[in-house]
Amino acid sequence: MATAERPPTGGAVPRRSDRSPWNWLLLVPIVVPLVVPFYNRVEPTLFGWPFFYWVQLLFVGLGVLTTVVVYRATRRSPEERAAARAAIERDRER
Repeated sequence: MATAERPPTGGAVPRRSDRSPWNWLLLVPIVVPLVVPFYNRVEPTLFGWPFFYWVQLLFVGLGVLTTVVVYRATRRSPEERAAARAAIERDRER
């Protein structure tokens, strides 16, 4: 069996983790539209549209808003981004 060699590091390598608890929030726009009994009705109407239809349009906005919140909460700081760019450049030079 071959062993994987790790390249030598010249400095601090930024740690990449996608296991942020904020990512659980992305389940909200998936699960909420699946609970149809909560919004399966006609009243109240909005501009003649039954509640069932216009609330689904609100779910699209919910998905966008949730994605923006998770992105902002989990993005790297400017220092971490600079360190990641430097690590990529070091790897390209080798």
